[in-house]
Amino acid sequence: MKPFRFKQFTVNQDKCAMKIGTDGVLLGAWASVNNSMHTILDIGTGTGVIALMLAQRSIADTIEAIELDGDAFEQCTDNFEASDWRDRLFCFHAGFDEFVDEYTEEEPEEAELYDLIVSNPPFYSEEVSSGNDARDQARQNSSLPFDELVAGVSKLLSPTGVFATIIPYKEEENFIALALENNLYPNRITQVRGTENTEIKRSLLEFSLTESEYTPKELIIELERNVYTKEYIELTKDFYLKM
Repeated sequence: MKPFRFKQFTVNQDKCAMKIGTDGVLLGAWASVNNSMHTILDIGTGTGVIALMLAQRSIADTIEAIELDGDAFEQCTDNFEASDWRDRLFCFHAGFDEFVDEYTEEEPEEAELYDLIVSNPPFYSEEVSSGNDARDQARQNSSLPFDELVAGVSKLLSPTGVFATIIPYKEEENFIALALENNLYPNRITQVRGTENTEIKRSLLEFSLTESEYTPKELIIELERNVYTKEYIELTKDFYLKM
């Protein structure tokens, strides 16, 4: 499989069960980034594409990623090493629960907590089988249940930090309820449609530890096949070669 080339970096994905898709790129481009963010964590990084996008977009000194699958971990590490931001990118081979337990064994100091946490989590709660175990694990949220994700994030996020994720729209209400149970409040929501006439498919959600007013927005990706909307081009033009 050919590497996926972006404007400022290249991602090899031949060893990864989950290939680069629109969801990851949307999240990497949409997540809020500002100059006071020094530490970023990408949970379930896969190829490392979201972490690489955030390295391009931010001045964060440390961008860490966690990946459970051994092949994906190796590939992600290679992709980080091949980038211009190799000194700021680190990947850990671990499950999220294990990472959280270790990180919080002793009460972390505020400076050790993350300013931005992102995750493009596995979605398919129903047991699906493609015949490829690694792909199935990457797609099924049994390997990272939403409640475990949200509970872990609430322990690792700095007081002024932000958590951004992308999930199926049908899970939005449930996910927000789980987040609120863990004192994470929705601050930004963008609901994504493929075209104007298709149903909302994905929700981009951003949370913090501070309650604030928000109005859900909508993003439409295409006007017609391979003709992209102005909003989608604006969001992704710093990354895709042909935008």
